[in-house]
Amino acid sequence: MALVGKLEGDVAIKAPAEQFHNVFSCRPHHVNVMSPNVQSVDLHEGEWGKPSTVICWNYTHDGVPKYAKEIIEKIDDVNLSTTFKVIEGDVLKEYKEFRFIVKATPKEGGGSLVHWTLAYEKLHEAIPDPHSLLDLGLLTSKDVCSHLTQNEVAQPN
Repeated sequence: MALVGKLEGDVAIKAPAEQFHNVFSCRPHHVNVMSPNVQSVDLHEGEWGKPSTVICWNYTHDGVPKYAKEIIEKIDDVNLSTTFKVIEGDVLKEYKEFRFIVKATPKEGGGSLVHWTLAYEKLHEAIPDPHSLLDLGLLTSKDVCSHLTQNEVAQPN
């Protein structure tokens, strides 16, 4: 069994890719309003929407409150992706390195496809692959989409 791994998953959403990308790249502190799985996202260091910013997530995973401090490694506004590297928290109890990459791609006819990549290195071979964390990312994407499309409909033209 390999210590270094990668998991990927997709979810189709109705929200525009640019709008979805903007939430994770510039406004991750709004995710806690959009998803019941995220209790808070706080700025620890830097500036919202900028690479090298350090943010702290308080979230629920598998029914248990968790914490992660992450640095935003890269924001790619052309390809609509954001890369987060975990630098502290519960995930690092089992993984030496952990990155989340979330990318939104516009779909023909509207909506978008959200692609999550989890790249990691386990501390030892007995650690399972983080399938439930991937599921959490996909579920959170659906929550964000619901919030974005609900607000879009509620706004008068």
